[in-house]
Parts: sequence; structure tokens; C-alpha cells
Amino acid sequence: MPETQEKQNSGAGSLLASQSESLSVIQDALKGLQYGQVTVVVQDGIVVQVERTEKHRLHARRS
Repeated sequence: MPETQEKQNSGAGSLLASQSESLSVIQDALKGLQYGQVTVVVQDGIVVQVERTEKHRLHARRS
């Protein structure tokens, strides 16, 4: 599970790097996810946090 990402940006170069990093973190959070959710928190147009909640479905056998 990816850790929370927080970045301070100063300038266009770091903003582009931050966007690329944000997309990478979001993609990693989605990999292998079958049931659950990925929440992206944005402040002032910048991704500051990515949360992944995964649910595991248990299938009960019927007799």
C-alpha cells in the first residue's frame, strides 16, 4: 500500500514532477485492487494525499 504523499511545490518544473509522481502513486494504489477504493485528496490543485482501502470478500459455502 502506498504511503501518503505530501509535497511542497515551487515553480513549474517541480509541479510537472509532482504531477508525474502523483499519477505514479495513484497507479500503484490501483494495481491489484479488486474491491475497495482509492481516494485522492487535492488542495490548491495539488495532490497531497492518496489513500487505498481494500476489502476482501469472503465466500461462504452453502451446505
